[in-house]
Amino acid sequence: MSKASSLSEADVTFIRSRLIHEDDLVLAFDKPAGLSSQGGRIAALTLDDLLAAFERSGGNRPRLVHRLDRDTSGVILAAKTKPAAAFLGRALMTRKVKKTYLALIAPGAPQPPFGRITTPLRREVIGRDVRMTPCAADHPDAEETDTGYRTLAESPEAALVELRPHTGRMHQLRAHMASIGRPIAGDVRYGGALMLGGAPVPRLMLHAAALEAPHPAGGRLQVTAPPPADFQETAVRLGLLSRWPLTYGGGRAQ
Repeated sequence: MSKASSLSEADVTFIRSRLIHEDDLVLAFDKPAGLSSQGGRIAALTLDDLLAAFERSGGNRPRLVHRLDRDTSGVILAAKTKPAAAFLGRALMTRKVKKTYLALIAPGAPQPPFGRITTPLRREVIGRDVRMTPCAADHPDAEETDTGYRTLAESPEAALVELRPHTGRMHQLRAHMASIGRPIAGDVRYGGALMLGGAPVPRLMLHAAALEAPHPAGGRLQVTAPPPADFQETAVRLGLLSRWPLTYGGGRAQ
């Protein structure tokens, strides 16, 4: 039985509503927080499962090119063919894909307000959980990392920052911001604030806002997605913005 036939009409409508770019080779989605990219310990439909809605004749279906953490929202790519998936996979490995994230951090802005974090990280298994821990460069398990950041708005309590990962380690942005004493709000694993402005933080305040990559057919692919309402409302409530001014949204190949 085709995997597409196991999806409900509501599932198909939902995943198609999250589609922000489609061409002959590439799909891009605005993944909501709470939806896992691929299978894990939670027995629920994942984005990978929902890609069956785009299954073609012969059972061929798109393949995710990369992942986002379950509670991270924003842009994620899938390839319609194996060659396209291989092409984009190589682009990621050779650092030809530019990713831009937005995050709400606390307390206040980083010092200096912009810069790069290159602290090596290593995987640490604690029970059933895995986290990334800062370590010395000569540690046998050290992984090279590189994150650029800049402050977009700040208050004494919190800040809105733009993050650009130049390497793609697990939890890299979360671990790096925690390593400089500015964990991402709502990040239980890395010590992020759970209350800000007198109200609970609704979830991990990390959003994949934009992605630029070489396109398998030539040229460049640019895809953007606006932060969801919970992110925007939290930023406004914290006095970081009077309204949302950033023009993230849509996708195009050029």
